[in-house]
Amino acid sequence: MGVVHGEEMVLNIGPQHPATHGVLRLQVRTDGEVVSEVTPYLGYLHRCFEKHCENVTYEQVIPFTDRCDYLASMTNNFGYVVAMENLMDIKVNDRVEHIRVIMAELQRIASHLLGLGAFGLDIGAFTPFLHMLRDRERILDLFEMTCGARLLYNYMWVGGLSHDLPVGFVESTYRFLDYFEPKIDEFVNLLAHNKIFVERTADVGRLPQDVAISYGVSGPNLRASGQKWDLRKDDPYSIYDRFEFDIPVGE
Repeated sequence: MGVVHGEEMVLNIGPQHPATHGVLRLQVRTDGEVVSEVTPYLGYLHRCFEKHCENVTYEQVIPFTDRCDYLASMTNNFGYVVAMENLMDIKVNDRVEHIRVIMAELQRIASHLLGLGAFGLDIGAFTPFLHMLRDRERILDLFEMTCGARLLYNYMWVGGLSHDLPVGFVESTYRFLDYFEPKIDEFVNLLAHNKIFVERTADVGRLPQDVAISYGVSGPNLRASGQKWDLRKDDPYSIYDRFEFDIPVGE
């Protein structure tokens, strides 16, 4: 039998509007539904972040870091203030360090919930997005009761925090954790056992470990390639070296 050859097509995705999550253009070469080549074009949005920061104090830079990734503002605050404290040799007390870690890990959960939910939504799995957004709201409630904001927090300051924990925060956080832990299995079922999600992601766009390392990939994407590396464990900052936790990796 002869071989049927498809005809490749070049498609342009974007440039997206600045209101969307990141602005770029992707030039995609496809053969049917198989993407054979992608060329990214960046630089469609420049907010003069660095130039603004040249004209404000170190403390006034913090609200700008919120906006680097407005779905993980606590994390951005954390990275900046730790860098400033290291440069200035400022020692932060244990209470502040523990609160920062708690906020950073709650933010990590909230960010991943929206990321995974939106990923499923983009490929046609609508239900997981609603479930994950529902539980992300519970974390935003904790942030709001702490610093009055649900998205851009300006919470971690150089040498400390903008607010101490409010009355009832600890109890509310324990209630959230008791509620949330069983939900993890629910999310696994909604995605990993979702026919639409599996058929559109399994063995698609696989990132080998050596390629991930050579391109400097980090975080969940690096660990998904099978590389067991986590900054909190392998090059710990703040007080992460005091905690015992497992590093999940892809298989």
